[in-house]
Amino acid sequence: MLLPIDNAMLDRTVAQAEVSPRRRMIHRYHEHPDPVQRMLNAIEPDSYIMPHKHEDPDKVEVFLALRGRALVASFTEKGDVLDCVEISPNGPNYGAEIQPRTWHAVLSLEPGTVLYEVLEGPYIETTHKTFAESFAPPAHEHAAGLAWMREKLAAYL
Repeated sequence: MLLPIDNAMLDRTVAQAEVSPRRRMIHRYHEHPDPVQRMLNAIEPDSYIMPHKHEDPDKVEVFLALRGRALVASFTEKGDVLDCVEISPNGPNYGAEIQPRTWHAVLSLEPGTVLYEVLEGPYIETTHKTFAESFAPPAHEHAAGLAWMREKLAAYL
């Protein structure tokens, strides 16, 4: 079977992100038990993605920009920015690969940003990710988290 990733699918996922309280939306191409997770991730600029890492088990994560622009950042154990790259379908960086056990987050820079995300599976909710509770605002504190993220990444904006 062929599952196209076309403009219509991107448009639908963006439309869902625009009305979501979290201001982002996932469109999964995988089932949770699959060995590889594959998804569209539509992220609006006012969405806060709390820094996290994948370590139980170790998982590599890849983001490829299909539409818009985003910053992919990695952090130290204390929450300082370790590295940051802007990705865009226009380059020069089209994507970013995140190694296991790396604190990271994504910040959308344009409305309608859509990333294709690939992550080792299977997806198990209880062990999928560890949140950076020691240095970042919690996910439910959306405004504070977004302000924190923008301050941390100000040099890259």
